Amino acid sequence: MDGARDLQPLEPLAAGLAGLLDQIEAVQCWIKDRQGCYAWVNRGFLLNYALERAEQVVGRSDYDLSPHHLADQYRLDDERALAGKTVDGRIELVGRFDRTAVWSLTTKKPLRDARGRIVGTLGMTRVVDADAVHAGDADAALGLVLVHMRKNFSAPLANTELARIAGRSVRACERMFRRHMQATPQQFLRRLRLRLACRELTTTRRPLAAISAAHGFCDQSHFVREFRREYGLSPGEYRKRQGGGAASELPPKRGEPPKR
Repeated sequence: MDGARDLQPLEPLAAGLAGLLDQIEAVQCWIKDRQGCYAWVNRGFLLNYALERAEQVVGRSDYDLSPHHLADQYRLDDERALAGKTVDGRIELVGRFDRTAVWSLTTKKPLRDARGRIVGTLGMTRVVDADAVHAGDADAALGLVLVHMRKNFSAPLANTELARIAGRSVRACERMFRRHMQATPQQFLRRLRLRLACRELTTTRRPLAAISAAHGFCDQSHFVREFRREYGLSPGEYRKRQGGGAASELPPKRGEPPKR
């Protein structure tokens, strides 16, 4: 089902909230559909990206607005919200119009229609003082590691290598990831590989063995096992559900009501 169409009944609600939330320039608020495309944003969001009109954002995704290594994390958190979970108090780097990034505090929640189906996500974020999160120079160190992961996701990436790039010990690097990404480096890398594999499953007809090899998995069985553990269905089932070449959409987690 088309994500934008799912959100149409919620447009009056968004319009009603817009006038209120537009008065809070220091806070960015948004609604996304299931594909991760923006359906509505407030004025604070537009100001952050130096945009003038919501029409410049609606229908676009984080990959259109932010560096891919940051967009990857936003999309992983969208997955959690689409699975019915709340992402609360996430301290993360949020990009700005001048291509810098600032530490921000983010909350995301599932957006449900009148029947209780999850049809998208809603979220908000605000800049926090770096001293409040004890970030120090962790933003630069973390950014270096995330960029390296994004460029080399299919290669074996040991924690020792990631720690060297961050200029930290292995334990300090792991603590940095747990604090800011709520995952170990290897957990984040696994989720990143699976997220990118989802995109290929929906946009190509490449064999599963080729996709697993291209995304850093030992073999097809390893890929299938990790995919099922994360999403509750096999890559083949996911591809069939998405129609193999249709627009990318996240697979539902276990317990989420099926779409009509």
